[in-house]
Amino acid sequence: MSAVAPVQVPVDAATNTQSATGRRAAAESVTKRTKKRLTSRGATIAALIIAVLWTIPTFGLFVSSIRPAGQINSSGWWTFFQNPGVTLDNYTQVLGAGNSQITLAGAFINSLAITIPATIFPLVLASLAAYAFAWIDFRGKNALFIAVFALQVVPLQMALIPLLSLFSRGLNVGDAHLFDGLNASGGYAQVWIAHTIFALPLAIFLLHNFVSEIPTEVIEAARVDGADHGQIFFRVVLPLTMPAIASFAIFQFLWVWNDLLVALIFADGAVAPMTKLLAEITGSRGQDWNLLTSGAFISILVPLIVFFALQRFFVRGLLAGSTKG
Repeated sequence: MSAVAPVQVPVDAATNTQSATGRRAAAESVTKRTKKRLTSRGATIAALIIAVLWTIPTFGLFVSSIRPAGQINSSGWWTFFQNPGVTLDNYTQVLGAGNSQITLAGAFINSLAITIPATIFPLVLASLAAYAFAWIDFRGKNALFIAVFALQVVPLQMALIPLLSLFSRGLNVGDAHLFDGLNASGGYAQVWIAHTIFALPLAIFLLHNFVSEIPTEVIEAARVDGADHGQIFFRVVLPLTMPAIASFAIFQFLWVWNDLLVALIFADGAVAPMTKLLAEITGSRGQDWNLLTSGAFISILVPLIVFFALQRFFVRGLLAGSTKG
C-alpha cells in the first residue's frame, strides 16, 4: 500500500498568512476598542454637554439678530420669549452697510473669493510635497523636511513686513520681475499668496504623516504595473488620503474665513472680506453692535455648511492612522 505524502505549505507563505491574520485581528480589536470608547455613556454625555454649550450662544446670537435695535440695547436676548419682537431690519441694514468702496454683501462675495482659492492652493501644493517627502528619494530630503517642519514655530507676524516689501517692490530673478507692483494691484492675488505661504508648513507636515502610512506593498505594486509618480499620486495616493485632505480643508477654510490680521494688511478697498468690514460697521465704540449680531450670524452660515458637508470626511480623517493592518 502506497502512502500519500502530506502536502507541505512553504514556511514563508504560512508565516506571512499568520502574520497577516494577526495584523487583521489586532486592527479589528483596536477598532472595536475605539468605537466602544467613542460610544460609551460618558462620551455621549460629554458630547451632549459640549453641543448645548456651543448651541446656546449661537441661538442667542440668532435671536438678537432678529430683535429690534431698541430691545437689543435695553434687555437680554432671553427676554425675547416674554416680549417677542421680530424684525429683519438688522439684516437689511447690515447687508447695505459699509464704506464708500464696498458693502457687506460685496464683502461676503470677497470672503468666498479669498477663502476658496486660499484653501485649494495650499492643499494642492502640500499634497504634492507630502508625496515627494514620503515616496521620492532625493538628496537633502530629511533636512528639507525638518526645515519645513520648523517653519511652524515662526510667528505669522514676522512675515508680514517682508511680504509687504516683496509685494510692493517685487523680486527680480534674472530678466523676470516677480510680484512687481502686486501690492498696488487691488486684487486677491496677494491675499491668496499670503494665506498659502502661512498654511503650507502645517499642511505638508500633516499630509506627510498620512501619505507615509500607505503600505509599501501598494506603492510597489503600482510601480510593478508600470505606473510613474504622477499616476501613483493621482490614482493611488490621492484617493487614500482624501479624508486627511478634507479634514485639513475644513480647518484651512475656517482659518481663512475668520481671519482678520491678514485681511487688514493685504486686503484693502474693494477686496475687503467680511471680517474687516464687520470690525468697521460696529462703530468706534461699539455703538452699532446690533448690526454685529446679524452680520456675525451671516458670517457663520458658510462655515457651518462646509463643516456639515464634509463632516463624514472629517471624522474619517481624525480616526485615520488609529489602526494599522
